[in-house]
Amino acid sequence: MGLAPLAERMRPQTLDQYIGQQHLVGPGGILRRMIESGNVSSFILWGPPGVGKTTLARIIANSTRSSFHTLSAVTSGVKEVREVIERARAEAGGMFSHGRPILFIDEIHRFSKSQQDSLLGAVENGTVTLIGATTENPSFEVIRPLLSRAQVYTLKSLGESDLKVLLDRAITTDEVLSHTKVRVEQTDALFRYSGGDARKLLNILDLLEQSTALGEEMVINDEVITERLQENPAAYDKNGEMHYDIISAFIKSIRGSDPDAAVYWLARMIAGGEDPEFIARRMVILASEDVGLANPNAMLIANTTFDIIHKIGMPEGRITLSECAIYLAQSPKSNSAYVAIDAALAEVERSGDLPVPLHLRNAPTSLMKKLGYGTNYLYSHDYPGNFVSQQFRPDQIREQEFWKPCHNPSEDVMLQRHLSRWNDGKTYR
Repeated sequence: MGLAPLAERMRPQTLDQYIGQQHLVGPGGILRRMIESGNVSSFILWGPPGVGKTTLARIIANSTRSSFHTLSAVTSGVKEVREVIERARAEAGGMFSHGRPILFIDEIHRFSKSQQDSLLGAVENGTVTLIGATTENPSFEVIRPLLSRAQVYTLKSLGESDLKVLLDRAITTDEVLSHTKVRVEQTDALFRYSGGDARKLLNILDLLEQSTALGEEMVINDEVITERLQENPAAYDKNGEMHYDIISAFIKSIRGSDPDAAVYWLARMIAGGEDPEFIARRMVILASEDVGLANPNAMLIANTTFDIIHKIGMPEGRITLSECAIYLAQSPKSNSAYVAIDAALAEVERSGDLPVPLHLRNAPTSLMKKLGYGTNYLYSHDYPGNFVSQQFRPDQIREQEFWKPCHNPSEDVMLQRHLSRWNDGKTYR
């Protein structure tokens, strides 16, 4: 059996071996205090790839002598979740387990609502301590009931000082590299290509060691790093390289109507091995959020792009992605639909379940008709222009406005149509 990859050989086993995230695990850090007290509550670790989310979960389980169960949101469904919870329930209080069983879920943001719902009971009643790991903002990807039961802790990309500590430790303590003659001349390229990702740095070192002839000196400098990585473009995990920064720059370039910048960042993602469906999915979201009613066709174009990418894949899909990115960048922009639904949701949160006006209710039974359901409802198609003025909102918010149209040719037409129908003196900003 061959040696495990360097990244696995160097995986920390204790908190003292753990590199980075001192705001959480340093002296006085919340996670260190949890471990030292043995009282670990459910939480979600949010951060980029290669910063130690899985490692930290394992260290916590080992330190508290808790049984450790793992699930991947990519391969597990509700059935697997329930099976693991049942195993954890059977183990709770066992002679070899001191703390509550820990259930670690990698990529929890990929869990569907029903999968996340299946966790609620076990987390709330303490059957398991949930530790989730995600590279996506939990506020958007994790259901609210689960977020209310689990604190979110943010992990940061490793800084240059962290990467240097990791490099020195690998060279001096690894069972292979410690017996290899290594000369470190420059680290700029090594740290740049690592992108704050510990796993990526160790994979690069693994590549260098494997490409160094037996008995020769392993040299680390910018020229060697660049040359070896260009020769072996798939030798390390490129999918996570500056994942957040680049997709953010891509989205903001489209929002800012710069097609050249959008295509550049798109090229960076494609060259870095990013999942093309992830890129297409983000453009579908952008088409609704940032182009919106200024060009309703944008959503159709983006959704078609997603379908095409799913059907044809890469490399041909790069052309479709480019076409969509340029189209969205050149489209007029409006976020009025995005602002409107958030304003309406805020009103629902504030005012609760306001009653539906009687004239808007269906009246399928005679009793309901006697109670006034549907009475005085005006059927729009019975009136000129298929429109008649009537109240459609609950009494308490009958004057509330949610849609604030932006000024662009498409929404200017919509606004004029709206005002000509209602003609009630409303003003829109």
